[in-house]
Amino acid sequence: MASRSRLSGWIAGAVLVACAVVLSVALVRSVSDGLMAAAMLVGCGFAAVIVLGGAVSLSPDDTRSEATERTLRVATGTLAHLHGGLTEENARAICALLLPETSAVGIAITDVTRVLALEGPVRTPFVPGTPNAKPTLEVLESRRMETFVSVDQESQDVRHFSIGRRRDGHLFGVIVPLLVQERAIGTIKFYYRRDLDIDRTQLAIAEGLGSLLSTQLSSYELDRQAELTARAEVKALQAQINPHFLFNTLNTIASFTRTNPTKARDLLREFSTFYRRTLESSEKTLISLSQELEQTRRYLKIEKARFGEDRIVETEHVEGGCGELPVPSFLVQPIVENAVRHAMRDEGALNIDIQVATDGDDILIAVVDDGLGMDKAVADRLLAAATEPRAPSAPDQGTGMALRNVADRLERFFGVGSGVEIVSKPGEGTCVTLRLAGGRRRLVALRHEGE
Repeated sequence: MASRSRLSGWIAGAVLVACAVVLSVALVRSVSDGLMAAAMLVGCGFAAVIVLGGAVSLSPDDTRSEATERTLRVATGTLAHLHGGLTEENARAICALLLPETSAVGIAITDVTRVLALEGPVRTPFVPGTPNAKPTLEVLESRRMETFVSVDQESQDVRHFSIGRRRDGHLFGVIVPLLVQERAIGTIKFYYRRDLDIDRTQLAIAEGLGSLLSTQLSSYELDRQAELTARAEVKALQAQINPHFLFNTLNTIASFTRTNPTKARDLLREFSTFYRRTLESSEKTLISLSQELEQTRRYLKIEKARFGEDRIVETEHVEGGCGELPVPSFLVQPIVENAVRHAMRDEGALNIDIQVATDGDDILIAVVDDGLGMDKAVADRLLAAATEPRAPSAPDQGTGMALRNVADRLERFFGVGSGVEIVSKPGEGTCVTLRLAGGRRRLVALRHEGE
């Protein structure tokens, strides 16, 4: 009776976790673009487990506590192993983690075409690397949990069995689909020696674990899609930069080939390095702030060659250690480029000062120029275009596109509290400030990891 009671507590916990994480996915999709999905899932799942401690009344306090601890351990372990998606290594780790939590003699995980991992003393020809058996393919197609006799024998008709019927000599099984956005991306298979071993508790545990893995895989997919979106936004910035900058730079280099061949060669090397770094940055989610500032200096060197060395004067003031902070690429350069394109007067120098400093737990990046400036109405309109929701059909262009991409990626990578501020005055210049919420905390954590 004690064993049955403990099992009941465990299944109640597993079902509650599955329900909680499924609800959390809906919540994440409605309020987030995906980056906070894992945190929300774990938070909601853990909240459900805590509720379990006070809500489950079908076992004693010590049994409920044990069930809670086991559920917590399983939820935490599977989340850690699914961080990189459904891979062979992750599948092996999950099978080893889950097998002791069931009465199964073996657990396997598959993707849509083949077996990824198998744990336990199970004699089956369907070992890791082999194509999926017919029952597995049927579950992938139906997207429903099924119980099978001779779970891996393709030569035999697949027969759904009734609990309690004994079939000696057969290997029984439960196959649960792993779903991401209603699409089956794999299965988890539970092997049993006897059909009597598969009672309602085991079926509920199998279903609960399948739901838990499906939700955590959905979390990973949301995060992956957010990363792809961020890369697409970088490429959009590249597309904006390339047309007007590329041809002007080539014309500048061409003009120097006649008057100053040495300078032309130097500019060509700088231009080559600039675009190589640009292409490399588009393939990375984050680069260091020092790399972003170095790329910005390359951009300004090319523009100074175009307009004249005395037309652009740049300075930097970076607080010690801030250059190590990982930031999205194209964070500072678009702001500086806007200053060169829109703030420069017909005569005289444009002074651009880049300042980086901590502000409590945050880090501030300010790009200050003494150019043409703008009135408050224009600045407010630019800021609104960068931060307010935009209709999908409304095109992004020019300064608005650069600011919008910077603002979007600031919020994506640094969260709530991050953003852009514009202060400007006609005839006196403009200051664009980027707030990286929690940037200083990230720096501290980064240094501790390196120790």
